Amino acid sequence: MLEIKKDNNRYFIEGDLNYKNLQEFNEIFQSVFNDNDEVTINIDGLRSIDRHGVNAIARLHNEAVLNGKLLTIIGLGNKEVHKHLDRTDAA
Repeated sequence: MLEIKKDNNRYFIEGDLNYKNLQEFNEIFQSVFNDNDEVTINIDGLRSIDRHGVNAIARLHNEAVLNGKLLTIIGLGNKEVHKHLDRTDAA
């Protein structure tokens, strides 16, 4: 289950981000940079993430860079989340 809460330009992701709910994630973030120059995503509540979720976050990062916007990801999440994100950074 995935829940995304919004407070201004801050998003709080809770639950699991995977191929099953990727469409919901993409719908929420598809035009996020149209209205905001800076977006923060807090992953403290993220229990698990698969490669599809990591790729979705990476696409957001790429979109931010291409459009001169700032995307900040904060929070500890869990060990599995950090493993996936660290592998993506190294690639």
